[in-house]
Amino acid sequence: MSNLPEPVRVVQLPDGTYTYADQLPAIQPQLRVPQVVHQHIHQAPPDRTVQRVALGSGVGAGAVAAGVYFGPLLVGALTAIAANLALLAFLAVALAWGVVTVVKSVGGPDGKAAAKTLAKARKRRR
Repeated sequence: MSNLPEPVRVVQLPDGTYTYADQLPAIQPQLRVPQVVHQHIHQAPPDRTVQRVALGSGVGAGAVAAGVYFGPLLVGALTAIAANLALLAFLAVALAWGVVTVVKSVGGPDGKAAAKTLAKARKRRR
């Protein structure tokens, strides 16, 4: 009766390396089941359908590359132009409101008449 622990067995694996017997990898049965890989859109290979159609119809690769490069560039430019126009429209409305308000308050009866004339002129333009 010994108080010492049992000695751990060392075994040699088929590849020639040695390991402890209690650390052997579990043997898993080899099943011939196809593995399904779920990929996210950023992991998937790029879709070449548009390029194949363009190249097959006689359009050169330069046209495809130009579409890929200038498409987002055009969207960005149009967005910037639309934002600038919206800002200018807002400024025009604010300035017109300010002019009408100042003319009404400072001009007295003549200012109110001028403001009415401006309001009528604006309605006619619509």
